Order: sequence, then structure tokens, then C-alpha cells
Amino acid sequence: MNIQVAVLCDAATDDNGKLNLLGAFDTIYTQKLPATHPQCSIALRLTFTSEDEGQHQLHLAFVDADGRSIMPGIDIPVQVLLPGDSHFGTRNFIVNIQQLKFDTPGLYSIDMSLDGQPQTSIPLLVKHNPARAKADPAE
Repeated sequence: MNIQVAVLCDAATDDNGKLNLLGAFDTIYTQKLPATHPQCSIALRLTFTSEDEGQHQLHLAFVDADGRSIMPGIDIPVQVLLPGDSHFGTRNFIVNIQQLKFDTPGLYSIDMSLDGQPQTSIPLLVKHNPARAKADPAE
């Protein structure tokens, strides 16, 4: 298996095998905590060869810096079967997430594994930028 794309973005679609991405990001800025991010997508584009044929389990875990899950893990069964005349096959995976909550600022990640073996990690930094008090015009 080869990972061509692993990204966190605002939205993603699959159009007949074409992976379309909108707004890839790695940092969320928030003025208040806890913070809720309304909508995002995890987009993956994986290439498989004949050596990968068979049934597999793709697992995504959204974790904080200490490895604690901030939402339930996502398991995706993957059946790889290539036609006889193909040297490889590419598949897109899109996972949409709504109302993702962050209690604290810091480093988070989306860890991807295949059949229990770690494959890649998508980093995400949550930065807390509190709103500054407006200056008193009388000053």
C-alpha cells in the first residue's frame, strides 16, 4: 500500500475516482475553550498492488498529544481485488466529521493504521487566541 494523500480539510468529494479537496489545514485558531469545529473531512488516497489483495481493516483514531481519543475510532473494511490486467488500484476514502470538540489547546493527530500496523499520522494544532478587551475610548 502507498499513501498518496492523507489530509484534514474543510470538505472532500470523490468524483469517479478523482479526489477533490477544499481547504486543507493543520491549525485551528479559537477565541474560547472548549472549542467546537463545525465541519471537517479526513481525505485519504491509497494505492494498492497485487501484493495487497485481500480483506483489510483501515482504522482512524483522532487523539490528543497524550494519545487519548477525542472521538470514537473509525473502522473501515477494505477489500482489495485488482482486475487481471491492472498493476495497481487506487481508492479514495473520505470521512466527514461534524461538531468536533477540543477541550484544550495543543497538538492533536489523526492516526491511521492498516490491519493494526501504523501507517501515517495527520497533525493538527489547536491554538487558543483569547479575544482582547477593547480599549476604553476615554483613555
